[in-house]
Amino acid sequence: MTLAKPIDVPTQATRLDAIEGRYDRWLLGAVLSLVVFGIVMVTSASLGLADVMGVGEFYFVQRHLFALALGGMLAWVAMNLELKTVERYQGLALLACFAALLLVFIPGFGVRVNGARRWLNFVVLNFQAVEAVKLLLIIWTASYLARRKDEIAAHWPSLIKPLGIVGLLVLLLLAQPDFGSSALLLAIVGGMIFLGGAPLGKLMLLGAPVVVLFVGIAVLEPYRLARITSFREPFEDPFGGGYQLVQALIAIGRGGFDGVGLGASVQKLQAFPEVHTDFIFSVLAEELGFLGVCAVLALYAVLLWRAFSVGLRCMALRRQFAGLVAFGIGLSIGIQATVSIGVNLGLLPTKGLTLPLISSGGSSVMMTCAMLGVLLRVSYELDRSERQVQRARGELRGIDEPGDTVLPAALVAAQAVAARAKPAPMAAARGTARIEPVIGGPR
Repeated sequence: MTLAKPIDVPTQATRLDAIEGRYDRWLLGAVLSLVVFGIVMVTSASLGLADVMGVGEFYFVQRHLFALALGGMLAWVAMNLELKTVERYQGLALLACFAALLLVFIPGFGVRVNGARRWLNFVVLNFQAVEAVKLLLIIWTASYLARRKDEIAAHWPSLIKPLGIVGLLVLLLLAQPDFGSSALLLAIVGGMIFLGGAPLGKLMLLGAPVVVLFVGIAVLEPYRLARITSFREPFEDPFGGGYQLVQALIAIGRGGFDGVGLGASVQKLQAFPEVHTDFIFSVLAEELGFLGVCAVLALYAVLLWRAFSVGLRCMALRRQFAGLVAFGIGLSIGIQATVSIGVNLGLLPTKGLTLPLISSGGSSVMMTCAMLGVLLRVSYELDRSERQVQRARGELRGIDEPGDTVLPAALVAAQAVAARAKPAPMAAARGTARIEPVIGGPR
């Protein structure tokens, strides 16, 4: 195929670098809609609880808005930070994971709540360390899988290493103890490894002992065993171990098709524990009914659709790190939302996981916003790369040549490499440069 006209490579490189990206509008719209839903539902669910506790009626709402403000700042920073800069510090991200989970055991800095050491004391708020670990671990895992993408499927050591790392983090979490977050981290990393190219059979072989171990841990601890038995038959102990789930199921049943009306929930006035955090979905179902539940599920579906769509398009452009980060964030939010809703519906034992962006919770809200800021940055850089590819294709094939065919992605990727290379002497003398195709293109 002949070029339609000579290409001034340095000039074209300048034009390509000047192209800006755009944030994914569907993703941004879903996120903002969930944030609004969260503010409304935290306000509705927490008023009765605040009255019972003797604090100001908007106490929990103010805390939620404060966490959203901090989360918004973290998201803004993430949205303006180049992914190549994030990837450069992946090693520090892994060290920060271990540091955060070890700091909770330091007296005075680590805070014990309800018998568990999971929080760090930052004076103005208590921060749950594992919330930061989720994002940091996603960044390290994505970088590792991007660097070892050709070894994951073929070599056992390359496959076992990330699982061993998350295994050490899980041991620290179980010492706090935090069983729910341990399972969540394993699910996120396992999902990323599978999407990164690991064979399913090998993952299942490695995962079987882990499942057996977790079942054993759950059964041997009396309070965890009580959660499992109460979740199966909550009405056998409606004022004991099954109290929270019974109240949640009654609230969901009262909601019917269109709900009892915003603010009109009766069950929230019973002030059962965690009504504004872990069990906020039941209040939403009671007040907004089946229609409200469908609206929230649709927003989560859009968010996950865009996260995985962005990830797949990044992988198609050989942006492995960006694609795997998008997969990891999508898995984190999707699994956590599924577990939280499943607990409210009585399909899963109580795990202590909040409903992302809707439940009240300082550290959870902040780090969810930070995650979504990173995801939006991935969508921005993806759009920028796609538009650069389209511009390069148009200039290579010639806009006025209707007979030309679209160039393959490998040749388009080569344009970016050749644009930064010094033209050959003979080509420079003629004022043009010959573009050599590079099979596979840059990573």
